[in-house]
Amino acid sequence: MAQSKTKTSAFRANGSNGKGFGRVDAKQRLARKVNEIIDKDGLNQGEVAQLLGMPQPKVSAIRNYKLRGISLHRLLLALTALGQQVEIVVTPSGQALPNRINVAG
Repeated sequence: MAQSKTKTSAFRANGSNGKGFGRVDAKQRLARKVNEIIDKDGLNQGEVAQLLGMPQPKVSAIRNYKLRGISLHRLLLALTALGQQVEIVVTPSGQALPNRINVAG
């Protein structure tokens, strides 16, 4: 199986990507990754709910990016349940680099 290129998106700590696209937060980026995996694997919401151990309405909320009531922790657990390795790296930003959050995948 061919391995795809890893994409990394950087966002400033305030949620802006600096290009005028508005606030994009880590939960939305993680939900996008969850949804990409669900689509790639061809899973329905019932299958996902059982796999992730969460109620189907929560899966529906993630699928529709209605993330109020969905914790960052729950999204991280969902990614691991979907066979992903989640890595969080914290480094000082320094003066030359803006503060940011990276979600790679």
